[in-house]
Amino acid sequence: MRKVCPVGLIFFLNMLLGFNALAQQKPVLVIHGGAGTILRSQMTPEMEKQYTAGLEAALKKGYAILGKGGSSLDAVEAAVNEMEDNPLFNAGKGAVFTNEGKNELDAAIMNGKTLGAGAVAGVTVIKNPITAARAVMEKSGHVMMVGPGAEKFAKLNGITIVDPSYFFTESRWNSLQRIRQEDSLNMQLDHADTGRKASVEYSNPFDRNWKYGTVGAVALDAAGNLAAATSTGGMTNKKFGRVGDAPLIGVGTYANNATCAISCTGWGEYFIRLAMAKSVSDMMEFGKFSLKASAEEMVMKRLPA
Repeated sequence: MRKVCPVGLIFFLNMLLGFNALAQQKPVLVIHGGAGTILRSQMTPEMEKQYTAGLEAALKKGYAILGKGGSSLDAVEAAVNEMEDNPLFNAGKGAVFTNEGKNELDAAIMNGKTLGAGAVAGVTVIKNPITAARAVMEKSGHVMMVGPGAEKFAKLNGITIVDPSYFFTESRWNSLQRIRQEDSLNMQLDHADTGRKASVEYSNPFDRNWKYGTVGAVALDAAGNLAAATSTGGMTNKKFGRVGDAPLIGVGTYANNATCAISCTGWGEYFIRLAMAKSVSDMMEFGKFSLKASAEEMVMKRLPA
């Protein structure tokens, strides 16, 4: 049996949670809080309870909108907002720290009906990056804004701005310190601080001790429209302006009413090289593959093992 890297397995699971608009008869919302290799044996009952409660709260926020006939865009934004405000998740308040001890956040959102999309990357003072990403989509002529420019745009559009200290959490800071004590080239994809070291070296990119970050949501509304949203703090100890797959349309985030809605989590560099989300959609649209078959082809065969 072919061995598959953990990143591929995570991406595959998220793909299976994507939607084919033609196959759905009622509003649906699926979220992820960052798939990974965190085992129940590594989590206390209380920690598991907290994560479950956080995910349930996000689902309730999104479903409350869909249940009233609201749009899939509103639903995915609301669900991701909820997770961005929860310090347990690697997005918004719970974002991990960079090599320089900062929090740099990325997010993207996409409308499956119009193929409209918006994204922000490398922002440090926007409380809810997914809301800023939607503003880029709806209130600018652009698709992506980065850094200070994105922050200026957000402020001009009334989006909540916070002091960088808002994003500080002790558990994420402690994770960075542990990584710093190891080789300076080590990085960690962090989903939660379990008190267990889990780092990955460039020389061993498929270490199964990884943890993954990123939150996301995909939804189908009563009108049959799809939407996808993804938000992340990226990698613990990431270097010098690194941007992963999450804010890249067609890589970590994609929605098209003709095919599917996708939100990814894992090691972004590998998804970027294969334009993962759009490739899955293209296989469905032009190759007439099913969602499952498309995901299996891209993950099980195209990703390095």
